[in-house]
Amino acid sequence: MKVTPHIVQREFIDLNAEVVESSNPNYIGISGKVVDETRNALVIMHQNEKKVIIKNVAVFHFTLFDRTAVEINGKMIVGRPEDRIKKRVRRLW
Repeated sequence: MKVTPHIVQREFIDLNAEVVESSNPNYIGISGKVVDETRNALVIMHQNEKKVIIKNVAVFHFTLFDRTAVEINGKMIVGRPEDRIKKRVRRLW
């Protein structure tokens, strides 16, 4: 599925996420529910532990509420969630 601007601008809290690529090998394979989001990081509940994943260095697979899976590069979602919703996204595809 192609990533459209409305997916990048959405809130990610309560979605299931998995880190599929990262420059930090310790991040790869972390999966679970997103419990918090900051400007530069996602907090994922992984095996009853909160793991802080830096957005800039990771590629995420998110499962939306309609069970659609999307792959999003963390560089596209860097920024405060409330500001990201207002920002216009340039299409890179």
